[in-house]
Order: sequence, then structure tokens, then C-alpha cells
Amino acid sequence: MSTSPAPHDSAQPAPPALCLPPELNPAAWTRASARLLAKALAEFSYEEIVEPRPAAPDGREGDGGGPAPYTLTLDDGGTLTFTARRGAYGGWRVEPDSITVDGRPATDPLDFLVRARRLLDLDGATLGHLIRELTTTLAADARLDHTALTAAALADLGYAELEGHQTGHPWIVLNKGRIGFSATDAGRWAPEARRAARLPWIAVSSRIAAYRGVAGLDTPDLLYARELDPEVQEGFRATLRARGLDPDGYLLLPVHPWQWDEVLLPLYAPAIASGALVPLTTDADLRLPQQSIRTFLNTTRPDRHTVKLPLSVLNTLVWRGLPTERTLAAPAVTSWVHGLRDADPFLRDECGVILLGEVASVTVEHPLYDRLPEVPYQYKELLGAIWREPLRLPPGERARTLAALLHTDPEGRAFVAELVGRSGLAPRAWLQRLFAALMPPLLHFLYQYGTVFSPHGENAIVVYDDQDVPVRLAIKDFVDDVNISAHPLPEHATMPDDVRAVLLTEEPDFLTQFIHSGLFVGVFRYLAPLYEEQLALPEEEFWTLLRAEILRHQARFPELKERFELFDLLVPRIERLCLNRNRLHLDGYRDRPERPHAAVHGTVPNPLA
Repeated sequence: MSTSPAPHDSAQPAPPALCLPPELNPAAWTRASARLLAKALAEFSYEEIVEPRPAAPDGREGDGGGPAPYTLTLDDGGTLTFTARRGAYGGWRVEPDSITVDGRPATDPLDFLVRARRLLDLDGATLGHLIRELTTTLAADARLDHTALTAAALADLGYAELEGHQTGHPWIVLNKGRIGFSATDAGRWAPEARRAARLPWIAVSSRIAAYRGVAGLDTPDLLYARELDPEVQEGFRATLRARGLDPDGYLLLPVHPWQWDEVLLPLYAPAIASGALVPLTTDADLRLPQQSIRTFLNTTRPDRHTVKLPLSVLNTLVWRGLPTERTLAAPAVTSWVHGLRDADPFLRDECGVILLGEVASVTVEHPLYDRLPEVPYQYKELLGAIWREPLRLPPGERARTLAALLHTDPEGRAFVAELVGRSGLAPRAWLQRLFAALMPPLLHFLYQYGTVFSPHGENAIVVYDDQDVPVRLAIKDFVDDVNISAHPLPEHATMPDDVRAVLLTEEPDFLTQFIHSGLFVGVFRYLAPLYEEQLALPEEEFWTLLRAEILRHQARFPELKERFELFDLLVPRIERLCLNRNRLHLDGYRDRPERPHAAVHGTVPNPLA
């Protein structure tokens, strides 16, 4: 009897080799874990999700007098101790190497999550998803550690490349959960992967797609002439003609390959089958994903637009899609905001503020979801594209996101300390220049026009001169993050109806929260102690200098005194916005028909009062 294998057995392919990511090693994992555990303790304490008790015999807390010990009692009776320093807005700065449980060093945030689940008031479903998000965040942090550069090397990188070295939202503990991505997806599409890619395009029938553009990009052909080489455009049109379709009846847009495979192929299958949606090739340009994951900078042709694409991945607080109504309105919002700046000599000439407008958009409706207001909002943000102006700077200027200033390299050197050192300025003078670049345009939009951006670390871009001294501000993400005063102002009388319909409104006392929480709490709360530790400028002086910049601006425009009182940034206390409470307690991981917002819990003292 023959013992040779059956023919079909010999034809079986060898199983794929399993890949061990090099960053998943004990040293990198422990470093990342210790840092994330300290962050969790600090941010959960700030939001009063947990309430540590002073452990010093005299009950001393670490505010003003340096770090002090604190304790928490875990669910099983274990005692977690750590050393922390209290700061502005009631913030906490926990020392990672000070954390112990029952006297033994502790570095594992996953162990903390499990042993404090009742203390944290977590239900079972939320706990299960939290463990996943925390683990994937840790894996991303370990990867960043494994490939980390020195602050000096980072300072030499361009804007697009520097983004791939950032560590994510400083306030949100689970800042790289990216639910929906596999490990392979993260290795391909996460910003820390630093892998540029060619994006595929699709053609969508104008029966289900709509185009909007600012003046100068009024028609899609004007946009495509800038974004696509002639031979690429002709290739796209030839593909449509070969299928018996009229190219003039279609709109073109790039898609994220992950979104195509995971969402569009299954959920737009009827449109694909009917020829209303047609896959095309790539446009050959390399694009690099930025910190928001769904935004791509063109590295082959930097003069071409940045593209923002929907990505049905849950990261930080929301699914990262593109809401149809807001995508449609993006160019109109850009035209209105640009109009305010262009007609205002202070913003236009003195500040030189750069507003990276969302100048064109294509939205594609879903025939079912878009007509069902009760379905989860993630299903109404599935397909579309926004084209944003690229950052164009004159020779001698360079840009970095504000978030970059909070970065610390593996040797413990802060990026901001590197820039101050390169500038030749004293730390105090450099900080004054930073405030002078950031605050006047933000304050003028608030006081003069009752309009705020959300100037958090990724939306606010600092422009520097050739000596790394801050000189002016660039802002992006208008349609998602511009809010206007609900209190009627004469400056809003000429606002177009389509802009008024889409912009969110807030009462004056809450409108200021976008500056407080986005910039002061969300960035400066971390920058101030870092500045003190590495540049020897006391934290109290940091806030004194910021208050002085606000008062200097108010003295520059005395005719707006009533607006300073209406939009008062100097009140004794402000509401405490909570970004982690939303995930742990408010929304968890449940679906809902509208996007969630930050939770509010109590108040905190305002260091600017």
C-alpha cells in the first residue's frame, strides 16, 4: 500500500508565520505600563472618579509645597500608595516610580483596573471593553517607546513626520483604544506606524452624493484639477466609460482602505451592485496618517490638500466618522470664518492667524441609515471626504502642533525644553512669546465675534521662526469644533443660514469652557509643571503670565469691556469637564443616536482668577 500523501494534502499552503512585534518585550511594556498607571491615577483623581487620601502624618497635600504621599484602598483591601503633586485646576501629577501596592512596586494599570473595579464603579460590560482599550493603548505606547527619538532629533523633524511620534491625548487615559482595528490594522494605519500610503478613490453617482466648495472651488472639476494629475483623472473616467457609465454623473473621492473593506463593501453593497458606487485605483500620491487617524497629509505633493475621511473606529470619546450634515456645511463654515478674519485688520495683519479651511467636501448618503434618526450615529457618518487647506508657510517659519510641547523623550528631556534651549531666549521670555502667539486671536474671536474654536493640542498649531521662537497661531477643524454664542450678537446678523444651522451654540458662561478645557486644562495644566521641572519657572508664575496676556489683550480693546464681562475667563471657579467619566460612567460603550459630550462634575478653582 502506498504511504505517499494524497495530492490535496501536498497542495496545502504552509500556515503563515506568526509575527512577534519587537516592542512587546518586558522592558518596553513595563515602562509604558508604569507611565499609564500614573496617568490613570492622576486623571481619575482629577475627575474625582477616585478620591485619594493624604498619607502624610499631618495630612499635608501636594499643592504649592511639592509632592506628597496619597493612598487608595482597593476592592480587596490592598493599599495603593503614590506620591503626587497638586497643580492648577485641582490637577494631579503622579510620579510613576512612587506607586506601590501593599509596599511592593506597582506598574500595571490593568491590575489596578481589575482590583479597583468596584472603587471605580464599573459595570461588567464597561469593564470588559475598558480592559481591551487599555491593553491596546499600552501596546501602542510600547511601540512608541521602542522607536522613540531624542527631543533634539524630534526638533529637526517636519510637521507631518513629528505627528507620528506623539503619544496622544494627554487627558484621556484610553487614548489609543481604536476599537475596530486589529493589531495588523494598527501596524498599518495608526500614526505611530509612520507608514505613508496611496489611498484608493471611488466614483459615486451624483444621485446619492453631493459636492460643496468655497469660492474658487465652486465645482468639483476645479478641485480635481488641483488634486489629481490629468492622466489619473482620465484613467478614472475611462474606468466609468468601460462600464457604460457617464463620468459626468459621478463625483470622485478617496476612501480609507480599512473603511472600504470593513464598512463600505458590506453596507453599500446595493450601490456597488447597481453601479452607483464604483471602485477606482489610487492617485499615486503618498499620504501620511496624522494623530486623528482619519486625516492624511500629502507627502508626495505637500501643496495638495489634506484629506479627512470617515473611519468607523471608536477612539477616545467617539466613532471617527464624518457626520453628513456637518460635512456638507464645512466649506460654508470655512467661508464665514475666513470672512471674519479677512475683514479684521487685527486678526489678519497683527496676528497673522492661519485658518486651515475645510474648502471642499463630498458627502454620500446611505439610503436607509440617513432616514432613521433613531439608529446609532456611527451609521450616519459612513462615507464622505473633506479637503482641508495645506499649511503653507513662508521661508524661515515652521510649524508643530501644540501637543508636541508636552512630549518627553526617553532620556526625560521635554520637547519644550529643547525648543527653549534652541531659541536663545530665557524660559520666561519664550513663554511670553508663546502666549502672545496663541491668545490674541483666540480672545479676539471670542470677544469680538462670540466665536470659539476648540484649541486643544491637535487643533492648535504653533508657528515658529527660524530660531524656534513662537510667532503665530494656525487653527484647524472648524466644522467639528467651532461654537458660537447663544446670546445674540450683532456680529452674527450676517451669518448664512446654512452656517447658523450647523454650528453648535452655547451660553456665554459655557462658551469660555472651550478655551478653559481645550487649552488651559487640556494643555497648559500639563505644560506648567513640566515647564517648572525642566525650565525652573515656578508654576504660579506660568499662570500669572497667562493672566497678564489676557489683561493685555483687554487693554488693547477697551471698547469691548462688556464682552469681557459677558465671556468672563477670570471667574473664581469653572465647571469641571470630565473626559474619562464619559467612558467609565456616562456613556460607556453603548450606542446612541447622537454623539456624546464631555461629562460635567462639580467645579474647580480657576488659577487665572
